[in-house]
Amino acid sequence: MSSELGEYVKSPLWPLLVDTAHALVMYRSHKRYVSTVILVEKPNITPKDLSIQIGIPLGEALVILHELRSESPSATPQTPTSSSK
Repeated sequence: MSSELGEYVKSPLWPLLVDTAHALVMYRSHKRYVSTVILVEKPNITPKDLSIQIGIPLGEALVILHELRSESPSATPQTPTSSSK
């Protein structure tokens, strides 16, 4: 996680920002687009650059990147190969 993101997460207002971002109608679509397109092309994108690139509020970009980067290690566990009979 970038240090820029870490400073926001430590704020006592962070939970309010997360709740607000989650309440946005397009939040889930934006998050899916960022995870499947943007982070594949630019894995180290900053929240400010993400906000500008896809036209979303900076707060939403912060929450999306924090959640996706926090999920990343656990979201890619080694899956066993399917065994065929």
